[in-house]
Amino acid sequence: MKELIKKFIPEFLLNWYHFGLAFLGAVIYQFPSKKLKVIGVTGTNGKTTVVNMTTRILEAAGFKVAALSSIYFKIEEKEWPNKLKMTMPGRFKIQKFLRQAIDAGCQYAVLEITSEGMKQYRHKFINFDTAVFTNLSPEHIEAHGGFENYKKAKGRLFEATKKNHIINIEDKNADYFLKFPAEKKYTYGLDSGDVKNSDIQLNLKLPGEFNIYNALAATCISLSQGVSLDVCKEAVEEIEGIPGRMEEVVFQPFKVIVDYAFTPNALEKVYQTLTRQLINSSTNKLICVLGACGGGRDKWKRPELGRLAAKYCREIIVTNEDPYDENPTEIINQVAKGTNGKAKKILDRREAIREALKLARTEDTVVITGKGCEPWICVNGGKKISWDDRQVVREEFNALKR
Repeated sequence: MKELIKKFIPEFLLNWYHFGLAFLGAVIYQFPSKKLKVIGVTGTNGKTTVVNMTTRILEAAGFKVAALSSIYFKIEEKEWPNKLKMTMPGRFKIQKFLRQAIDAGCQYAVLEITSEGMKQYRHKFINFDTAVFTNLSPEHIEAHGGFENYKKAKGRLFEATKKNHIINIEDKNADYFLKFPAEKKYTYGLDSGDVKNSDIQLNLKLPGEFNIYNALAATCISLSQGVSLDVCKEAVEEIEGIPGRMEEVVFQPFKVIVDYAFTPNALEKVYQTLTRQLINSSTNKLICVLGACGGGRDKWKRPELGRLAAKYCREIIVTNEDPYDENPTEIINQVAKGTNGKAKKILDRREAIREALKLARTEDTVVITGKGCEPWICVNGGKKISWDDRQVVREEFNALKR
């Protein structure tokens, strides 16, 4: 139905429709963002982790914080899972959330902001105090009609935010985001920017260079709000894990990692991090279970995901993820094509996980990507199947032990 509407209604009318809903939502909930400091985090990867880390720092500094990400909704101490299968909810839900945050006495709201959400004006009538750019790599290209349009959609957050801009200076697209005017601009990076890891030397419990970037972003955000560097450093260094993000589900006799990565850039960083952690890379295996997130979109990346798996993994199992209305077998075949015949193809995701666990030996690492802690598998006809990669891993691992 949605596709038919998009096909037959002119784009300018759809834009007015989305804009009108954004205005109506703000009116109904009395423009709640005027009474909050709203921090919007955008980029291809790292948004959820940056939201989580920023929330932890601000809370450590004594503030009451609301947070909205692909993982959860949080208003001060109350948390509940985001089961919408939508990182950035619709206009009414966001405005209602911000009103609830005010009613709970929150001073800050930290939000994940997506390109698709901004394309549909979900960010309108939210007064952003701070806009944050993490990184940019090709994603949602078909939906936006090209990488430049995707980048411009991300830029809408910076266009709408006049006070603080936080930018990853080491991303090759940084100059685009730096051009938007703001009262103050802050940059971060491993070795360059206003906040440099080479200076502050974060000692994280979370693995991967990408998490250093995420921690630097959260630190930069918090410094812009007057939080001391000591508080920032202590808070991020205490974080032991983010749900569904490089989450270690099984520890012995081999490791099983569940991660959300579904873009080529994110997937490669996960594989690189885990490969470096293998005790003996010549004998220890990286066993990979992957699919292609989101049937009906970004088909270009499917063989690329397979190619990356073939580059880093000794054993590859390609399985179902979120086919929506597309034929899941065709998606699997397109991913497997990139592996040059190296992959096993198993349609049933539980069976695929079971097979990966059977293949694992002492000190191997099994990595299951694409869903993280998402609570559903989305199939045809708008149906959702209850799911949690982590729970399935535990169930299958315990069954093998018996």
